Amino acid sequence: MSLTSDRRTVLKSAAMAAACAVLAKAGAAHAAPKNDELDAGLTWDKAPCRFCGTGCHVQVGTQDGKIVAIAGDKQADVNKGLLCVKGYHVGSAIYGKDRLTKPLLRKGDGYVAISWDQAIDVVARRIMKAPERFAFYGSGQWTIPEGYAAQKLMKGGLANNHIDPNARLCMASAVTGFIATYGVDEPAGCYADLDACDVLITWGNNPAEMHPVLFSRVVDRRSRGEKVHIIDIGTRRTRTTDQAQDYLEMKPHGDLAISLGIMQQLIVNEGWDKDFVSKHCNFRGLEADKPSLKGEAISFDDYKQRIAKYTPEHVEELSGVPAEKIRMLGALFARRDIKITSLWCMGMNQHTRGTAVNSLVHGVHLLSGHFGRPGDAPTSLTGQPSACGTVREVGTLAHALPGGRLVAKEAHRRQVEEMWNLPAGRINPKPGYHTVKMFDQFTKTAADGGDIDTIFVQVTNPGQTLPNLGKLFNDKELMKEKFLIVSDGYPTATTRLADLILPASLWVEKNGIFGNSERRTQQWFRQVIPPGDARDDTWMTIAIAHRLFELGHPGMKDKDGKFIFTVKGEDGAEVPIWKWEHYYEVNVDKALFEEYRAFTRMKHKDLAPYDEYVKSRGMRWPVVKQEDGSWRETRFRFSGFDDPYVAEGKEFDFYHSTTGDGRAQIWYHDYTPPPEMPDDAYPFWLCTGRVLEHWHTGTMTRRIPQLSRAMPTAYVEMHREDAAKLGVSNGEVVIIESRRGRIEAPVWIDGRGRPPKGSVFVPFFDETRMVNNVTLDAHDPFSKQPDYKKCAVRVLRRNGTAR
Repeated sequence: MSLTSDRRTVLKSAAMAAACAVLAKAGAAHAAPKNDELDAGLTWDKAPCRFCGTGCHVQVGTQDGKIVAIAGDKQADVNKGLLCVKGYHVGSAIYGKDRLTKPLLRKGDGYVAISWDQAIDVVARRIMKAPERFAFYGSGQWTIPEGYAAQKLMKGGLANNHIDPNARLCMASAVTGFIATYGVDEPAGCYADLDACDVLITWGNNPAEMHPVLFSRVVDRRSRGEKVHIIDIGTRRTRTTDQAQDYLEMKPHGDLAISLGIMQQLIVNEGWDKDFVSKHCNFRGLEADKPSLKGEAISFDDYKQRIAKYTPEHVEELSGVPAEKIRMLGALFARRDIKITSLWCMGMNQHTRGTAVNSLVHGVHLLSGHFGRPGDAPTSLTGQPSACGTVREVGTLAHALPGGRLVAKEAHRRQVEEMWNLPAGRINPKPGYHTVKMFDQFTKTAADGGDIDTIFVQVTNPGQTLPNLGKLFNDKELMKEKFLIVSDGYPTATTRLADLILPASLWVEKNGIFGNSERRTQQWFRQVIPPGDARDDTWMTIAIAHRLFELGHPGMKDKDGKFIFTVKGEDGAEVPIWKWEHYYEVNVDKALFEEYRAFTRMKHKDLAPYDEYVKSRGMRWPVVKQEDGSWRETRFRFSGFDDPYVAEGKEFDFYHSTTGDGRAQIWYHDYTPPPEMPDDAYPFWLCTGRVLEHWHTGTMTRRIPQLSRAMPTAYVEMHREDAAKLGVSNGEVVIIESRRGRIEAPVWIDGRGRPPKGSVFVPFFDETRMVNNVTLDAHDPFSKQPDYKKCAVRVLRRNGTAR
């Protein structure tokens, strides 16, 4: 069960030095046993990992109703039997000692246990009191059926578009970038690009720690003698930098200038792919009066004139990257004999110009012709297991409807009303509040215009992940008229202020379907029973809907007077799935998924029948039926050699083009500086992010002993010279303070991440050191995604000395 030495090295090197003994024993990556090596005394079944958006498949071994073993799934194309350190321990995520097992209602300063009937009634009556002042906040961890049920309750039942996911905080700018460029969301390529590229460019992300199984595919190729040139563009050195031939350290926001500089070089040196661009691309710029994702047409000559000022020397001034490195990037993209893949994640997305920089990097690939062939791909990775499958495809966003539809478009509303069998006009045409606006309204009094009184939070932890927590979350504590409902498996920073806490089933305690970063839809069945009275999130949503139905809310009926979540058994009789004792008498996931499938065809995101996913380790959409009755997945969208929707005889076809001509858009956006920059009072840049051992807010991973021991607390990375000037040493606790708040954390000098002088980094997994008390809530004008990667702070010794 050994890995190649180089692959083992890259995965293990991401572990903290202090945790080496723990990780050496557990293994930062684990090769799955062969099928005949799986313990025959256990019951084994498949499931995608619960954590990141990679979508690794695991084999779950159970005995006596409990998970007792986890193995990487060798039949899964995503991970080929490998797991990262989190994945290896994923089975322990559901066995924390403080699992929530009963509904809890706030009474005074404490909580009292209540029955589920009482809890559902409390929620329903709160909604009935003011349906328009109710909001639903979900997650990229929602399964597809969970998100679909929430979407149908809100938009189809309550005629209320105040539903948004935490994915607004992590991938919304990727969505707007894809739509602006191709007219449709999600990557055209797939993970196979990592097996074929000659050059891999990481734009402000750290896949060695954040997506280690994917990054190991590239490093593993090197161990076989293949040459892969890795270029790491970032604001601090990371474990990815250690594997890169070139590290381009940029100033915050420098990615805008770098992408413009590459395109300037392609044009001035005649290195752009004239044939590809002339056949398949248009040039676009923002409208002067009302900027939009469609933009306005500009000529090539106009584009050339606008971009001319981004010379390597000017880009060096803006980005800090040496001019010769900009020329190097331009020369690489000008070559036709190599294949280039770009990867990015939160660095480009959590950005006040996130839509712009996403569009520009797509533009670099289009202008150079490095697109649509295996190894030539601009690829955005996601951080959550179903940010793609649920949020982006089901459309659990305040402005969206299932399958890429928009609430603002009358034709789309009519389609959804027909498919849900609703009366015409049921769906509200006005987009709801995006995440930052939703919580801003929730934490304002009615007198100050706060028109959200009740929020239902499922599968996420906004009390730790929202930016500028003092403004957007903590103020709720002072507002007794506001009501917060939280469904979770564990106590969190969010349940701390909850008025009603609902205990939730986790991972394989329920059926589920995820959609990962390469458009792969993955199904699993319930394998263990949740503890106590914990129940599935989909059931909660349906039970609330039925209680509203009983209370007479007209939106819970379709136009034939039937309950909007009617599910029938094999005998044709309705199954009362709103009653927990009947919920698993029928496969509710299958019923909802089959209903949802019909929405996926408009944007050519076709899904196969549910039973096909039961048999597979996931399939990448569009999945189309063949003449022999089999179902075929698609690896490379828009490419004639693989995409069934590309017209016969065409090499490429951007069939959802915003210009209606089958062409992709090459955008021009100007560079602008960040909204907040260091000054004399707050002289440091702050960047936040994740660590290898923990996932997001650590709700699950901090309860896994091996991972908690390996990384027990958050820290602040500082440059050695900055620490010396402040007079602090490794492990000393300092104060990090912005204009919004402060936290304390121990200093880590020359750790796994090494920021430049004048910059600090703090991870956000630790609820005892919540860095989002410090961060900025400024956000992208199109995606509404906040910028967690750059704000101004000062660092103080506890005795008051500042730096």
